[in-house]
Amino acid sequence: MAAKVRIEQDSLGELEVPESAYYGVQTARAIANFPISGLRPHPIFIKATAMVKWAACDANMTLKKIDPEIGKIIQQAAAEIIEGKWNNQFVVDVFQAGAGTSHNMNTNEVIANRAIEILGGKRGEYKLVHPNDDVNMSQSTNDVFPTAMRVAALLMCEKLLTAIVQLEKDLGQKAKEFNGIIKSGRTHLQDAVPIRLGQEFSGYARAIQILREKIKTASSGLREIGLGGSAAGTGINTHPQYAKRVVAPLKKISGLLLYPAKNLFERMQSLGDFVAVSGSLRGLAVEL
Repeated sequence: MAAKVRIEQDSLGELEVPESAYYGVQTARAIANFPISGLRPHPIFIKATAMVKWAACDANMTLKKIDPEIGKIIQQAAAEIIEGKWNNQFVVDVFQAGAGTSHNMNTNEVIANRAIEILGGKRGEYKLVHPNDDVNMSQSTNDVFPTAMRVAALLMCEKLLTAIVQLEKDLGQKAKEFNGIIKSGRTHLQDAVPIRLGQEFSGYARAIQILREKIKTASSGLREIGLGGSAAGTGINTHPQYAKRVVAPLKKISGLLLYPAKNLFERMQSLGDFVAVSGSLRGLAVEL
Protein backbone atom coordinates (compact mmCIF):
# COMPACT_ATOMS: atom_id res chain seq x y z
CA MET A 1 0.00 0.00 0.00
CA ALA A 2 1.46 3.34 -1.06
CA ALA A 3 2.20 5.88 1.66
CA LYS A 4 -0.23 8.77 1.80
CA VAL A 5 1.08 12.08 0.48
CA ARG A 6 -0.03 15.68 0.17
CA ILE A 7 0.86 18.03 -2.66
CA GLU A 8 2.73 21.24 -1.85
CA GLN A 9 3.87 23.93 -4.23
CA ASP A 10 6.77 26.38 -4.32
CA SER A 11 8.38 28.53 -7.02
CA LEU A 12 9.72 25.40 -8.73
CA GLY A 13 6.34 23.70 -8.96
CA GLU A 14 4.44 20.96 -7.16
CA LEU A 15 5.96 18.13 -5.14
CA GLU A 16 4.67 15.24 -3.08
CA VAL A 17 5.32 15.41 0.67
CA PRO A 18 4.48 12.58 3.11
CA GLU A 19 1.06 13.36 4.55
CA SER A 20 2.29 12.70 8.10
CA ALA A 21 5.34 14.98 7.78
CA TYR A 22 5.53 18.32 9.55
CA TYR A 23 8.19 19.45 7.09
CA GLY A 24 7.17 20.75 3.67
CA VAL A 25 8.16 21.13 0.05
CA GLN A 26 11.48 22.94 0.61
CA THR A 27 12.66 20.23 2.98
CA ALA A 28 11.49 17.50 0.61
CA ARG A 29 13.58 19.06 -2.17
CA ALA A 30 16.60 19.27 0.14
CA ILE A 31 16.30 15.57 1.02
CA ALA A 32 16.57 14.78 -2.70
CA ASN A 33 19.35 17.31 -3.30
CA PHE A 34 21.70 16.30 -0.47
CA PRO A 35 21.81 12.49 -0.02
CA ILE A 36 25.40 12.75 1.20
CA SER A 37 26.22 11.32 4.64
CA GLY A 38 22.98 10.16 6.22
CA LEU A 39 23.82 12.31 9.25
CA ARG A 40 21.10 14.49 10.73
CA PRO A 41 21.39 17.65 12.84
CA HIS A 42 22.48 17.26 16.46
CA PRO A 43 19.48 17.51 18.83
CA ILE A 44 21.05 20.48 20.61
CA PHE A 45 21.45 22.31 17.31
CA ILE A 46 17.79 21.65 16.49
CA LYS A 47 16.93 23.00 19.94
CA ALA A 48 19.11 26.08 19.45
CA THR A 49 17.54 26.86 16.06
CA ALA A 50 14.06 26.63 17.58
CA MET A 51 15.18 28.99 20.34
CA VAL A 52 16.21 31.52 17.70
CA LYS A 53 12.78 31.19 16.05
CA TRP A 54 11.02 31.63 19.40
CA ALA A 55 13.05 34.75 20.18
CA ALA A 56 12.59 36.24 16.70
CA CYS A 57 8.83 35.79 16.96
CA ASP A 58 8.86 37.41 20.40
CA ALA A 59 10.70 40.45 19.05
CA ASN A 60 8.35 40.67 16.07
CA MET A 61 5.35 40.67 18.41
CA THR A 62 6.93 43.36 20.59
CA LEU A 63 7.52 45.49 17.50
CA LYS A 64 3.96 44.81 16.27
CA LYS A 65 5.19 43.13 13.10
CA ILE A 66 3.07 40.00 13.54
CA ASP A 67 -0.41 39.27 14.87
CA PRO A 68 0.04 38.24 18.54
CA GLU A 69 -2.44 35.39 18.10
CA ILE A 70 -0.30 33.89 15.34
CA GLY A 71 2.93 34.79 17.13
CA LYS A 72 1.98 32.94 20.30
CA ILE A 73 1.06 29.82 18.33
CA ILE A 74 4.42 29.98 16.53
CA GLN A 75 6.14 30.22 19.90
CA GLN A 76 4.14 27.26 21.17
CA ALA A 77 5.25 25.16 18.20
CA ALA A 78 8.87 26.30 18.64
CA ALA A 79 8.71 25.43 22.35
CA GLU A 80 7.68 21.88 21.46
CA ILE A 81 10.78 21.56 19.29
CA ILE A 82 12.91 22.98 22.10
CA GLU A 83 11.54 20.20 24.30
CA GLY A 84 12.73 17.66 21.70
CA LYS A 85 9.25 16.62 20.62
CA TRP A 86 9.76 16.81 16.84
CA ASN A 87 13.43 15.89 16.36
CA ASN A 88 12.42 13.14 13.92
CA GLN A 89 11.12 15.82 11.53
CA PHE A 90 14.59 17.29 10.98
CA VAL A 91 15.65 15.17 8.06
CA VAL A 92 18.06 17.20 5.93
CA ASP A 93 21.64 15.92 5.73
CA VAL A 94 24.12 17.97 7.77
CA PHE A 95 26.21 18.40 4.61
CA GLN A 96 24.12 20.85 2.61
CA ALA A 97 24.73 23.81 0.34
CA GLY A 98 23.51 27.35 0.92
CA ALA A 99 25.00 28.12 4.35
CA GLY A 100 22.31 26.09 6.09
CA THR A 101 19.30 27.32 4.12
CA SER A 102 17.76 23.85 4.01
CA HIS A 103 18.02 23.41 7.78
CA ASN A 104 16.52 26.85 8.30
CA MET A 105 13.61 26.01 5.99
CA ASN A 106 13.19 22.60 7.62
CA THR A 107 12.74 24.43 10.93
CA ASN A 108 10.40 27.03 9.43
CA GLU A 109 8.19 24.37 7.87
CA VAL A 110 7.98 22.17 10.96
CA ILE A 111 7.03 25.17 13.11
CA ALA A 112 4.52 26.44 10.53
CA ASN A 113 2.80 23.09 10.05
CA ARG A 114 2.63 22.41 13.77
CA ALA A 115 1.21 25.91 14.31
CA ILE A 116 -1.35 25.30 11.56
CA GLU A 117 -2.33 22.06 13.27
CA ILE A 118 -2.74 23.83 16.63
CA LEU A 119 -5.02 26.34 14.89
CA GLY A 120 -7.15 23.49 13.58
CA GLY A 121 -5.91 23.53 9.99
CA LYS A 122 -4.27 20.86 7.86
CA ARG A 123 -0.55 20.64 7.25
CA GLY A 124 0.38 22.58 4.15
CA GLU A 125 -2.35 25.21 4.57
CA TYR A 126 0.18 28.02 4.64
CA LYS A 127 -2.44 30.75 4.35
CA LEU A 128 -2.87 30.23 8.11
CA VAL A 129 0.83 30.32 9.07
CA HIS A 130 3.51 30.72 6.41
CA PRO A 131 7.03 29.25 6.85
CA ASN A 132 8.72 32.31 5.30
CA ASP A 133 6.37 35.22 5.83
CA ASP A 134 5.52 34.38 9.45
CA VAL A 135 8.01 31.94 11.02
CA ASN A 136 11.06 33.39 9.22
CA MET A 137 9.94 37.02 9.58
CA SER A 138 12.87 39.47 10.02
CA GLN A 139 15.34 36.62 9.53
CA SER A 140 17.70 35.09 7.00
CA THR A 141 19.59 31.82 7.06
CA ASN A 142 22.68 34.03 7.14
CA ASP A 143 21.96 35.33 10.64
CA VAL A 144 19.82 32.48 11.99
CA PHE A 145 22.32 29.70 11.31
CA PRO A 146 25.42 31.36 12.84
CA THR A 147 23.37 32.43 15.87
CA ALA A 148 22.04 28.90 16.34
CA MET A 149 25.62 27.61 16.08
CA ARG A 150 26.68 29.97 18.86
CA VAL A 151 23.75 29.08 21.10
CA ALA A 152 24.25 25.34 20.55
CA ALA A 153 27.99 25.54 21.24
CA LEU A 154 27.40 27.58 24.41
CA LEU A 155 24.81 25.10 25.69
CA MET A 156 27.22 22.23 25.10
CA CYS A 157 30.18 24.09 26.60
CA GLU A 158 28.23 24.90 29.76
CA LYS A 159 27.37 21.23 30.18
CA LEU A 160 31.00 20.28 29.56
CA LEU A 161 32.30 22.89 32.01
CA THR A 162 30.07 21.47 34.74
CA ALA A 163 31.63 18.04 34.19
CA ILE A 164 35.15 19.51 34.09
CA VAL A 165 34.62 21.29 37.42
CA GLN A 166 33.62 17.97 38.97
CA LEU A 167 36.66 16.22 37.47
CA GLU A 168 38.93 18.95 38.82
CA LYS A 169 37.45 18.52 42.32
CA ASP A 170 37.78 14.75 42.18
CA LEU A 171 41.43 14.93 41.12
CA GLY A 172 42.14 17.46 43.87
CA GLN A 173 40.51 15.17 46.42
CA LYS A 174 42.61 12.25 45.23
CA ALA A 175 45.72 14.42 45.48
CA LYS A 176 45.04 14.83 49.21
CA GLU A 177 44.02 11.20 49.66
CA PHE A 178 47.18 9.89 47.99
CA ASN A 179 49.60 12.36 49.57
CA GLY A 180 51.06 9.75 51.92
CA ILE A 181 51.87 7.30 49.16
CA ILE A 182 55.44 7.33 47.87
CA LYS A 183 56.15 6.12 44.35
CA SER A 184 58.89 6.35 41.79
CA GLY A 185 58.86 9.34 39.52
CA ARG A 186 59.67 8.18 36.01
CA THR A 187 61.86 9.84 33.41
CA HIS A 188 63.16 8.40 30.15
CA LEU A 189 60.82 5.41 30.52
CA GLN A 190 62.38 4.26 33.79
CA ASP A 191 62.18 4.83 37.54
CA ALA A 192 64.03 7.96 38.64
CA VAL A 193 63.42 9.82 41.92
CA PRO A 194 60.80 9.52 44.69
CA ILE A 195 57.54 11.45 44.38
CA ARG A 196 54.27 11.44 46.26
CA LEU A 197 51.34 10.02 44.32
CA GLY A 198 49.33 12.96 45.64
CA GLN A 199 51.78 15.37 43.99
CA GLU A 200 51.25 13.61 40.69
CA PHE A 201 47.47 13.98 41.01
CA SER A 202 47.80 17.63 41.99
CA GLY A 203 49.43 18.17 38.60
CA TYR A 204 46.49 16.52 36.89
CA ALA A 205 44.04 18.72 38.81
CA ARG A 206 45.93 21.90 37.92
CA ALA A 207 46.08 20.94 34.23
CA ILE A 208 42.31 20.46 34.17
CA GLN A 209 41.82 23.79 35.96
CA ILE A 210 43.89 25.61 33.33
CA LEU A 211 41.94 23.99 30.51
CA ARG A 212 38.63 24.81 32.18
CA GLU A 213 39.65 28.46 32.23
CA LYS A 214 40.72 28.31 28.58
CA ILE A 215 37.42 26.76 27.47
CA LYS A 216 35.47 29.32 29.49
CA THR A 217 37.46 32.18 27.97
CA ALA A 218 37.21 30.83 24.43
CA SER A 219 33.46 30.18 24.66
CA SER A 220 32.80 33.68 25.99
CA GLY A 221 33.41 34.96 22.45
CA LEU A 222 30.31 33.08 21.32
CA ARG A 223 28.05 35.24 23.49
CA GLU A 224 28.02 38.17 21.07
CA ILE A 225 25.35 37.31 18.50
CA GLY A 226 24.58 38.72 15.06
CA LEU A 227 20.86 38.01 14.93
CA GLY A 228 19.25 40.92 13.11
CA GLY A 229 21.87 41.20 10.38
CA SER A 230 19.42 39.50 8.01
CA ALA A 231 20.81 38.47 4.61
CA ALA A 232 24.08 40.42 4.49
CA GLY A 233 24.51 42.26 7.79
CA THR A 234 22.56 45.39 6.85
CA GLY A 235 19.37 44.32 8.61
CA ILE A 236 17.41 44.60 5.37
CA ASN A 237 13.66 43.90 5.74
CA THR A 238 13.80 44.12 9.53
CA HIS A 239 12.47 46.72 11.96
CA PRO A 240 15.16 49.29 12.95
CA GLN A 241 14.94 48.09 16.58
CA TYR A 242 14.80 44.37 15.81
CA ALA A 243 18.51 43.56 16.26
CA LYS A 244 18.49 45.08 19.75
CA ARG A 245 15.09 43.72 20.78
CA VAL A 246 15.73 40.11 19.76
CA VAL A 247 18.61 39.51 22.18
CA ALA A 248 16.53 39.69 25.39
CA PRO A 249 14.03 36.97 24.42
CA LEU A 250 16.87 34.75 23.19
CA LYS A 251 18.57 35.17 26.57
CA LYS A 252 15.29 34.29 28.24
CA ILE A 253 14.51 31.13 26.29
CA SER A 254 18.11 29.84 26.30
CA GLY A 255 19.13 30.83 29.81
CA LEU A 256 22.42 32.09 28.37
CA LEU A 257 24.24 35.38 28.86
CA LEU A 258 24.19 36.96 25.38
CA TYR A 259 25.04 40.34 23.87
CA PRO A 260 24.06 42.14 20.65
CA ALA A 261 26.80 42.27 18.03
CA LYS A 262 29.09 45.28 17.92
CA ASN A 263 29.40 44.67 14.19
CA LEU A 264 26.80 42.54 12.41
CA PHE A 265 28.98 42.02 9.34
CA GLU A 266 31.78 40.50 11.42
CA ARG A 267 29.39 38.25 13.34
CA MET A 268 27.96 36.82 10.15
CA GLN A 269 31.22 36.11 8.32
CA SER A 270 33.82 35.31 10.98
CA LEU A 271 34.41 31.81 12.35
CA GLY A 272 37.21 32.90 14.67
CA ASP A 273 35.25 32.24 17.86
CA PHE A 274 34.52 28.68 16.80
CA VAL A 275 38.19 28.10 15.99
CA ALA A 276 39.11 29.32 19.49
CA VAL A 277 36.61 26.96 21.13
CA SER A 278 37.76 24.08 18.95
CA GLY A 279 41.37 24.73 19.96
CA SER A 280 40.50 24.74 23.66
CA LEU A 281 38.62 21.45 23.30
CA ARG A 282 41.57 19.91 21.48
CA GLY A 283 43.75 20.99 24.39
CA LEU A 284 41.43 19.22 26.81
CA ALA A 285 41.47 16.08 24.68
CA VAL A 286 45.28 16.02 24.66
CA GLU A 287 45.51 16.45 28.45
CA LEU A 288 42.94 13.74 29.08
